[in-house]
Amino acid sequence: MNILLVDGYNMIGAWPVLQRLKVKDLGQARDKLVDMLAEYAAYTGFNVKVIFDAHMVSGIGKAYHTHRVDVLYTKNKETADERIEKLARELKRIDRTIYVATSDMAEQSVIFGSGALRKSANELMVETELASKRINKMVQKTKLVQESSKISLSEEVAEIFEKWRRGDK
Repeated sequence: MNILLVDGYNMIGAWPVLQRLKVKDLGQARDKLVDMLAEYAAYTGFNVKVIFDAHMVSGIGKAYHTHRVDVLYTKNKETADERIEKLARELKRIDRTIYVATSDMAEQSVIFGSGALRKSANELMVETELASKRINKMVQKTKLVQESSKISLSEEVAEIFEKWRRGDK
């Protein structure tokens, strides 16, 4: 299983849609990022963990799981970069690939050293947009198939089928 570790505030600062939300409400920007990553996780099968620096929110060291995404807040005096580096080392196994989404150049160097691969904020943004478009196409296709498979029945025939279904004669 592939694991994606995401520097949450790095994505919020880099993705235009999240930048605009951040100006109004940082909490909404975080929630939107988690929603977008949940779609991405569902589409790609990645195990996604998004890490936020706790100094921006209350609930230091808090972690929760929502919509296929693990949301982690760093501990007191711990940065998201430090937590990501620690996770990359802890989760490393021969049978999985770990990716780290960040545009922080210093962090990218450390990540390469630990054997993880990187995705820039822009790369991940493009991938999440593509996954969202493909999901929407699949939903539309499913709707069309469902609509075309419906057979209209007269009330009398529907009543007969309903009696059969219940076992009435």
